[in-house]
Amino acid sequence: MRRRWLAGIFAVSAIWAILVAVFSSDHVHQIWGEMAAVGYGLALVIVLVLRHSRTADIALGLSFVGGLIAPLGWMAAHSDAATGKGLLQPEVWVVARSGISLLHQGTPYANAALLAGTQNPNAYNPYLPVMALFGLPRAFFDLGLLTDPRVWFGAVFLVIFWLALREGGARDPGRWAVLVAASPVIAFELAVGGTDVPMVAFLCLGFAYLWARKPVLAGLALGIGASMKATAWPALLVAIALLAVREGKRTVVVFTLTAVGVVAVCVGPFVIGHPRALVQNTVMFPLGLASVRSAASSPLPGHIIASAWPHTGHTIVVVLLALAGLAVAASLIFKPPRSVPRAVMLLAVAMTLMFVLAPSTRFGYFIYPGALAIWLLAARAGRKADEDELGEISMGFLPARVPEGPPTA
Repeated sequence: MRRRWLAGIFAVSAIWAILVAVFSSDHVHQIWGEMAAVGYGLALVIVLVLRHSRTADIALGLSFVGGLIAPLGWMAAHSDAATGKGLLQPEVWVVARSGISLLHQGTPYANAALLAGTQNPNAYNPYLPVMALFGLPRAFFDLGLLTDPRVWFGAVFLVIFWLALREGGARDPGRWAVLVAASPVIAFELAVGGTDVPMVAFLCLGFAYLWARKPVLAGLALGIGASMKATAWPALLVAIALLAVREGKRTVVVFTLTAVGVVAVCVGPFVIGHPRALVQNTVMFPLGLASVRSAASSPLPGHIIASAWPHTGHTIVVVLLALAGLAVAASLIFKPPRSVPRAVMLLAVAMTLMFVLAPSTRFGYFIYPGALAIWLLAARAGRKADEDELGEISMGFLPARVPEGPPTA
């Protein structure tokens, strides 16, 4: 990446962190902003001042440590995920508690009787069962910082997003993964909460496998994502529409059976054993139909409408969500995407509509379209570079690469 692009990225990141530190009313957000602004600022200075072959690596390291590792480590060390006390958002406690419940009760969900007598929205677990796995280290070992769910969210993101970049065709996927993880798009969300971070990595990996024409692996990746949060389900529909146009019925069947099979294995036991608790936690509560409303309340249109007219506003928002869903479905039927880039962009638009219109929403949910767009940018840039290099080789401007090894007879 050119020096001026890196400088621009770190400058925007530093401004973002400063704005969070100054204007956020959340103490946890302010801590991240203060620490991250220092890391991004040092990275910017290094890019502008230092002339060395390792300038980019040094700047990446500073942004990674300052934007992610230092604030995440500090907050995890000063938090107790099991009790929800300390420097963390409530979803970290929800995931930690769901892991403990899964280990001791056989389900990550509170039962209907318990929920009926609570006014605490954090008593609900809106996530699907795979998310509870991130709470198991805390349930088994209770080692403080090392068993904080955010640490495992980050570790899974780095590995899966790196793999998504590599499979998607990005050049130097390791540096790209570090750059994206250190950016405010991921680092801010991960340091304070982070439940969406690993799931978006699996979405990127699923579409990377679709680009590589590996439908079984794509089904596995998207099936895992869909077993974490219901927000991944639109990705399955977009992928099916893409495969129906590009590959045909047989590939659609293979992909669908794989993805649905993963969801059935991960979610099915709880549908059979604890159906009412599952529905109340993962369906009724996110839609605002439970006795307690979600604490997610960013001032986006859906939340504003639902709050302005308590009796009719929620119905209006649900109708608007349904109409938006129908519009996206009509697009998939009458003008389906014919390439992975178009499919990813359609998914990003659909998710944006969903988050804008949802009655309970947060600005942090825009990590989905943001991360998908960044992954697509990196993958397309790498593929274009490879195509340009192949063109230069064919025209004789560059020597062809000769594979290493002993000569064959």
